[in-house]
Amino acid sequence: MDGKLIDRIRGARRIAALTGAGISTASGIPDYRGPDGVWTRSPSAANAFTRKNFMADAAVRREFWRSYAGHAAWRAEPNAAHRALAGLDSAGVAVRVLTQNVDGLHQRAGLAARKVLELHGTMHTTRCTRCPARFPTAGILAAGDDDPSCPRCGGILQLDLVLFGQRLDGEVLGHARNIAAASELFLAIGSTLQVEPAASLCSVAVQARATLVIVNRDPTPYDDDADFVLREDIETVVPELCAAVTQVGNR
Repeated sequence: MDGKLIDRIRGARRIAALTGAGISTASGIPDYRGPDGVWTRSPSAANAFTRKNFMADAAVRREFWRSYAGHAAWRAEPNAAHRALAGLDSAGVAVRVLTQNVDGLHQRAGLAARKVLELHGTMHTTRCTRCPARFPTAGILAAGDDDPSCPRCGGILQLDLVLFGQRLDGEVLGHARNIAAASELFLAIGSTLQVEPAASLCSVAVQARATLVIVNRDPTPYDDDADFVLREDIETVVPELCAAVTQVGNR
């Protein structure tokens, strides 16, 4: 790893990590826009992730629920990159993860739920679109309905995540911006940085004079703003970055 990068990040005490689908591919969860991504192989599948289509068309909802009934995330385990970020917390570093993922692997790797902001929600709970009810998704899937409705009011059920056409939770986004602005080191890992407003957290961090390190296979719109851009394997380089932070000789 570049010595200048190591010197720059060694001893950072406040770290924010924005993570995207790329951090979970090593756990067996396909990404969306990569060469073998879900939407690359089946562009029409993205229609099921649009709020308008989801609410209007039962066929779209059935496709959506089928895609999650057998989703790889139910069987996935945290990989070395997830565990390395959790290890920073164990080492006493103030680390917060701002994730675009809905798989819950950061928490399973050992990070407390309060230290993980799920910007786009979670697949592990399901909510009613008509009333405030929420349910564990596993129970909804186990019931076997291909277009489930709310047991309480009969409304349409949706995984507890943000679809295209829906706004991010304002409180969660505001908290994420505060974390980005307070960070010394901002890691953007495995994200195309094409989905806003989550990607704009990079700009928030840069404006606050944090060191921005982007780790992603492909170029992103924020590469020119980054102090360092790494095209290396995420499961290899993230543990190396975390180890560099905690090297003896902290400033």
